[in-house]
Amino acid sequence: MKLIWIAIIASVATGAFAQSQPRAEVFPSAQIHDQLEGLVKQAESSGSSGATLGEYGTHAVKISERAASGGAEMHAHFVDIFYVTAGRATLITGGQIVDPRKGDDGETTGTGILDGKAHPIGVGDVVHIPAGVPHQLLVAPGSHYSAVVIKVKE
Repeated sequence: MKLIWIAIIASVATGAFAQSQPRAEVFPSAQIHDQLEGLVKQAESSGSSGATLGEYGTHAVKISERAASGGAEMHAHFVDIFYVTAGRATLITGGQIVDPRKGDDGETTGTGILDGKAHPIGVGDVVHIPAGVPHQLLVAPGSHYSAVVIKVKE
């Protein structure tokens, strides 16, 4: 009887292990570039566009294209990490969100930020924004900004 239980536990453990094997993913720069090119047209009409490259439970890898400034936002449960791939923007962090609206998912959005700090960012810059920090991207009229964005759940 003891041997049967050991066999059952071993087979269940082996099955669970096989299903949860981590795997590496590579997102080639050509693929990211092509996807960003496709997002430019969408961003020109709506101000911003994005796509998810991969979702992994605790984090996600995304790409973002902006042709206009965005509103203020603050994530209750997510850290944002940006790697700027094209263009320039001004990142406003800290301060108070103007006209704050809380969403069901713990996100707060608003029309702008009062008393925040301005950070010019451009190609090659890496940005880390902790959960709970108000932030807003300002893009100059007529220009574009793109980034790889990693969202990490705290």
